[in-house]
Amino acid sequence: MTKIAIIIGSTRPGRNGEAVARWVHDIAIKRQDAEFELVDLKDFDLPHLDEVMPAAMGRYGLPHTRKWAATIDSFDAYVFVTPEYNHSTSGALKNAIDFLYAEWNNKAAGFVSYGSAGGTRAVEHLRLVMGELQIADVRAQVALSLFTDFENYSVLNPAAQQEDALTAMLDQVVAWGAALRPLRQ
Repeated sequence: MTKIAIIIGSTRPGRNGEAVARWVHDIAIKRQDAEFELVDLKDFDLPHLDEVMPAAMGRYGLPHTRKWAATIDSFDAYVFVTPEYNHSTSGALKNAIDFLYAEWNNKAAGFVSYGSAGGTRAVEHLRLVMGELQIADVRAQVALSLFTDFENYSVLNPAAQQEDALTAMLDQVVAWGAALRPLRQ
């Protein structure tokens, strides 16, 4: 069974990302074609990148990095839930991604973003990062607007079409996650 992490890409107090990720998870777990698990960056307490060796070397010296690596390595694919901060993703998510290298390789990823412009600029940046990490990112994505998919910019109330967008993205992530399995073996 394909195993997919739904990664909450913000650690900010009062973040919208947790509600968004739970919405994604609630819909995803109804599927029979994959297993889905929430992964919250807050649970890993990753400081600003503090490993001596570059991630590509795979020599992790610190316990928090080894724990993060084991978690990420255990999945076949990822759904990144990202805010858009200043036309990009959160620093916490970028930092967490940069801690590792091989654990990401030959896997699939999809994106659920949120922000004033639906978080699309954050996803544009993440797509560049995914290419460097040898992650196949799928075309379909979910872009939640703070103006139309949230009440008072803080209470998630996605428009009806957002579930269709989420289903399309999950279909692609599940398929690609499974298709890339031979490359990981």
